[in-house]
Amino acid sequence: MGSYGGKELASALRTVRKNTVQIAEDIPESKYAFVPAPGTRSVADLLKHITFAPWLFEDMHKDKKVSTLQGYDFPAFMQRAGAYEKSVRTKEEIVAALKGDGERFASWVETLPPAFLMETYTDPTGANPKTRFESLHSAKEHEMHHRGQLMLIERLIGITPHLTRLMEERMRARAS
Repeated sequence: MGSYGGKELASALRTVRKNTVQIAEDIPESKYAFVPAPGTRSVADLLKHITFAPWLFEDMHKDKKVSTLQGYDFPAFMQRAGAYEKSVRTKEEIVAALKGDGERFASWVETLPPAFLMETYTDPTGANPKTRFESLHSAKEHEMHHRGQLMLIERLIGITPHLTRLMEERMRARAS
């Protein structure tokens, strides 16, 4: 088995983001205010959350190069990200942010050497070490989690998700 490093993770991040962008493009802007249940994010807010979540990983591992989360100022980070999220309002701006920020993050990840990816950091108690690779990989998992929510929202508003459409097309082609 070959190694899975920064280049492979960046490729996976690009694939995940490409699918998220497709969903963002498939949902009409008139449905961006749709909230599927009380207490949940609207389509627009969920897409913006997906867009800016990787900023946390960049802040921790690129900018601050943390060795522990003890003393990490999560509220200050959330305030900074939240202010930027509010500045992105239209579907066009959200899709552009998804594309641009996704590529910026993936481009950085693909440059990371194995030694950096294997460095560890600890939780706020100084325990439970994780590698930077595990943390960066969780950015992909986070987006996939929310993309699943978006695919359900698509169903609720009458859209067949693009991945389902592609699978159905392959099945039809095999049947003929």
